[in-house]
Amino acid sequence: MFGTGTAATVVVLALAVVTVVVTVGVLVMLLRRSSHSTTDSRAASASTATTHPKDAAASPALVSRSVLSASPGTLTAARPTEARTAPPLGGGAPTETTPRQRPAAQPAGEPEGWASGPPLARSDGWGLDEPVDGSPALPTREPAAASGGERALREHAELLAAGRRDREEAAALLDLARRESEQARTAREESEAEARSVRADLREQRNDGERREARLAEREERLDFAARALDLRADALAASAAELATREHEVARLEVERVAVLERAAGLSAAAAKTELVRSIETTAKREAALVVRAIEREAQDEGQARARKIVVGAIQRVASDATTESTVSVLHLPSDEMKGRIIGREGRNIRTFEAITGVNLIIDDTPEAVLLSCFDPVRREVGRVALEALVLDGRIHPHRIEEVYERSKTEVEALCQRAAEDALVEVGITDLHPELVTLLGRLRYRTSYGQNVLKHLLESAHIAGMIASELGLDPVLLRRCALLHDIGKALTHEVEGSHAIIGAEMARRFGENDDVVHAIEAHHNEVEMRTLEAVITQTADAISGGRPGARRESLEAYVKRLQRLEEIARSYEGVDKVFAMQAGREVRVMVLPDVIDDIQAQVVARDIAKRVEEELTYPGQIRITVVRESRATELAR
Repeated sequence: MFGTGTAATVVVLALAVVTVVVTVGVLVMLLRRSSHSTTDSRAASASTATTHPKDAAASPALVSRSVLSASPGTLTAARPTEARTAPPLGGGAPTETTPRQRPAAQPAGEPEGWASGPPLARSDGWGLDEPVDGSPALPTREPAAASGGERALREHAELLAAGRRDREEAAALLDLARRESEQARTAREESEAEARSVRADLREQRNDGERREARLAEREERLDFAARALDLRADALAASAAELATREHEVARLEVERVAVLERAAGLSAAAAKTELVRSIETTAKREAALVVRAIEREAQDEGQARARKIVVGAIQRVASDATTESTVSVLHLPSDEMKGRIIGREGRNIRTFEAITGVNLIIDDTPEAVLLSCFDPVRREVGRVALEALVLDGRIHPHRIEEVYERSKTEVEALCQRAAEDALVEVGITDLHPELVTLLGRLRYRTSYGQNVLKHLLESAHIAGMIASELGLDPVLLRRCALLHDIGKALTHEVEGSHAIIGAEMARRFGENDDVVHAIEAHHNEVEMRTLEAVITQTADAISGGRPGARRESLEAYVKRLQRLEEIARSYEGVDKVFAMQAGREVRVMVLPDVIDDIQAQVVARDIAKRVEEELTYPGQIRITVVRESRATELAR
């Protein structure tokens, strides 16, 4: 940057010098031209004076006046004297006329040729007549021989004007050169200022570079010092590692010697001693763990039983349901025994037509004013009962009338089922159930399980599940939905093969129920492993509704088989002395031998029996397993 500024300054100065030189040359040339023009004009004046003697006398004055007028101060051209010549009368030389005067009469006694009166003007010697009274000068008439001098004077005046113009141009060029010189000086000053700035910047950069180099050198010194320190530390660590390796070898050798000494002293190998130690520690740990688990389980059972008892009792008390009274047989009361004959018809035509159309068996016996309708399908049985009741009220009983009444009764029963399902949904507070599920739920109105109406059972289970969920801080609406739909598969058990829990789960999944509801339906009989609290509470509500007193009936044979199987499962364990099934199979008491089974093993036996009963038996509610271990000490006093 410094070289570039200096070169620019030199170029500008060179241009200024060239400009001044050119200007001076032009001025010299103009001055030479002016001098030549003046010389030429003087020569012309001299020649004129020689040719015309009269004009020669006036030429010096005219030339001097022209020179004076062409001085640098004024630079004005001389005014030529206006003269007039008159031709001679006899053809001789021209004569000069007198100046013009005012016309007047010639007075007497004056010479001829003068005008009377005062003179109007006087000649000033420059060819102009100056008036006496101060009026403007009037031109005088010169001789004819002065025409050449006038031309010379005019040429001289033109040359002077040209010289004046050249001087003006020279002055303008000089002014231009002066301005350009001033600009060159300004540019030089700016270039010098820029050069100084560049030099200052370079000086600052050089100083900054020197400072950076100093810092880098200092940093390199520190790094070298740190590297030397690290090398020293690495050497120290290597020495320490070698020393540690030596000590480890020494410790290993001493350990081998110590183990050999211990083996000789104990008479056992290290492996045998380790096995014995592990066995003793394992036995101690198992006993201590069993004691801790027993205490925790006892505390949890006491607290859980108290809370569960409170929740279940509260739920049962808040659900008021009738005892089971329905069965697979419906009874229709007749207004009189004469109606039995009309129902049978001529040669049994009416009763055969009724049974063929409805699929319901009519039992007409000696029971006064009553007819029994028997069918395993409760819906068909209800349709038959409604049709027969309508026929009895109408009194017209014949095959065609039976068909008409059956179709109308079928539609009426379907409407009753739909209405029952809608009432159930309103009761539990569910409004977004799929229409197909609503239809299946309505068909359960006439379905019973162990003598208990399935739709009523679902309503009870829904209420109980909602109460338990509220006590446990869960969603009661979701639990009521799970409990209401858990037996929905029983509406299709006569049409589809399989467990009603699996069938119901498939139907719920098909019609858009969420995964929690589907899982609660399929797991409420343990056919699928339970994974959610909703499934557990649904199973609990189902057991409470089906296990309450008077809710269901079961046959004596099934009851006896269940009790026998309970006792067989309990007797199959080693150390069991006696087994008693009590409280209609809801509690099993197991007496064990105190010499064979201790307290910890008694707890394990009770848990195993409960788990096996859950896997092998189907029962309503829950069964309590109680293991009794009694120790007796007898001594005779003599």
